Amino acid sequence: MTNHLIPYADLDPSLILTAVESVGFPCTGSLLALNSYENRVYQIGIDDAPPLIAKFYRPHRWTNEAILEEHQFALELAANEIPVIAPILIAEQTLHTYQGYRFALFVRQGGRTIELDNMEHLEWMGRFIGRLHATGAYKPFQHRLRLDVQTYGRGPYQFLLENNFIPAEVKTMYCYFVETLLEKIEQAFEQAGPIRNIRLHGDCHAGNVLWNNAGPQIVDLDDCLMGPAVQDIWMLLSGGTKHEVSAQLDRILKGYLAFHDFNYAELHLIEALRSLRMLHYSAWLAKRWEDPAFPRSFPWFNTLSYWKEQVVDLEKQVEVLEE
Repeated sequence: MTNHLIPYADLDPSLILTAVESVGFPCTGSLLALNSYENRVYQIGIDDAPPLIAKFYRPHRWTNEAILEEHQFALELAANEIPVIAPILIAEQTLHTYQGYRFALFVRQGGRTIELDNMEHLEWMGRFIGRLHATGAYKPFQHRLRLDVQTYGRGPYQFLLENNFIPAEVKTMYCYFVETLLEKIEQAFEQAGPIRNIRLHGDCHAGNVLWNNAGPQIVDLDDCLMGPAVQDIWMLLSGGTKHEVSAQLDRILKGYLAFHDFNYAELHLIEALRSLRMLHYSAWLAKRWEDPAFPRSFPWFNTLSYWKEQVVDLEKQVEVLEE
């Protein structure tokens, strides 16, 4: 059974392989851990068949209803011929349970990293995201998060304070800049006016895009949520200068508009959303700090130098939002 204090404490290779076999896939015994922190993801060898990918969901993070909404969204995208790696249906089920762990199986898919400095790739991604959002706008999530100032800003900030993660040496300045930043973020949302929230990928950065000869394919809908469309666009902007960023954005939107309308007022939210991601990321690491994998993988987190750097970065974001 799952350990409430240390997630995955009992998830050993024997349990993983037995879980996969419990839904009808005899294993060869081959098991390769893949790069994933939030969940545990493995490539599993299957007798007389290609390997499968097994994803074991972090205990106590999502409700079953929220996970099933993720799965349904992926299947809906796949049904509309939008390239996404959707969970395998087994006896009409996508979410399975073994010894208290919830898991899903996926077909293994290869690919390379998207070239963010390739304008043709960016326009192709724009078309891809436009198609994804055309499906995402069809109906809302009922059990997933909504991306707003509370869920990605004030909530994470409160968690860091209540659990004493901010060192005393920088706490006054950190709190000042966070609270100032939250005010600026709220102002940005007000200035943007009415924004339509739709179903999004939610974490659409280069690491979650596989590229092959057929174009992009999205992986990992684990963070899908309701929010403004520009959330799935801004993380693909990598230019160093304003001119480069503007050129990249133009190419993405050129592709996007071929399949879905875009509210240009949402461009006012890019720096606000970047700021919320910074706050959310610190709290995400803090909430996982009891998981032994996190101190090993992120040894720089929760050090005095980390929080000092956060103060500097938050101050810069305040200045950007004041422009």
